[in-house]
Amino acid sequence: MKTEKQNDWPLVSIVTINYNQSAVTIEFLESMRHCTYPNFEIWVVDNASPTDNPEIIREKFPDIHFIRTEKNLGFAGGNNVAVRKATGKYLLFINNDTEIEPGFLEPMVELLENNPKIGMVSPRIQYFHSKNVLQFAGFTPIHPVTSRSFAIGFGETDIGQYNMTCETGSIFGAAMLVPKTVIEEVGLMADIFFLYYEEHDWASHIKRAGYKIYFQGKSLVLHKESISTVKNSPFQIYYLTRGRVLYARRNATGITKLMALLYIYVITVPKISLEFLLKGRIDLMRAFWRAMIWNLTHHKEVYKTERLTN
Repeated sequence: MKTEKQNDWPLVSIVTINYNQSAVTIEFLESMRHCTYPNFEIWVVDNASPTDNPEIIREKFPDIHFIRTEKNLGFAGGNNVAVRKATGKYLLFINNDTEIEPGFLEPMVELLENNPKIGMVSPRIQYFHSKNVLQFAGFTPIHPVTSRSFAIGFGETDIGQYNMTCETGSIFGAAMLVPKTVIEEVGLMADIFFLYYEEHDWASHIKRAGYKIYFQGKSLVLHKESISTVKNSPFQIYYLTRGRVLYARRNATGITKLMALLYIYVITVPKISLEFLLKGRIDLMRAFWRAMIWNLTHHKEVYKTERLTN
């Protein structure tokens, strides 16, 4: 039974993905015990962890909603499993390799409650292992030709210079709050990305539907970057490259799309290939080329947007 205080705040469904990181996920859930927001539910989706025992998560936190998938669905696919079942007015998608500040959720919810034209909001994010060092304080707009953007505040010491509320060029998938009505209108995250760029693709679609993307600097999340994926690994290079090209294909049109694909295949491909070759990283060059070939061999299915049906 909800208390009067709970009824003053809309229900937030908090969704996180576990993949072979039960200990990390447990740390995140422990930090959520200090969350001061009075009305939330937690969904943990285990993405078919092959060498982990995720049942320990359910044992330690019997009050959460726990789902195990039959195969690894990737970031978007795993989150979408929970979206179909969650009952919150808002959904917070947050990485399992984060820890929260107790009062992080209230400012984001208040922002969405007071402005129905905001479709997504991300908090200020610091590196967990580097005290007061910023990872994210908003994004510059994604360039329509290069499909690149830059994280505002990246690497800066956080002295309160970004404790503001403002519109931003895109969303940060490590922590993003989205109204369920927006998801019902626009559709789910495109699971064809599997990993990387899916949140930018989603933000682009939500903006085209007439909504704004916001940064809430009054909220703070700490991110244990590099736990989830190994940096400069073939795995990362493959999905990062594949996602970048896929983003351009799904979101650019007309002459802009032609320019974007020409830029990627005529300028980016030889440049990146040469860089990997000079570094002796043939493994990374092969992963890069596999991503490029994937985009050349996959056509109509990349434009599909799955709708949320209850």
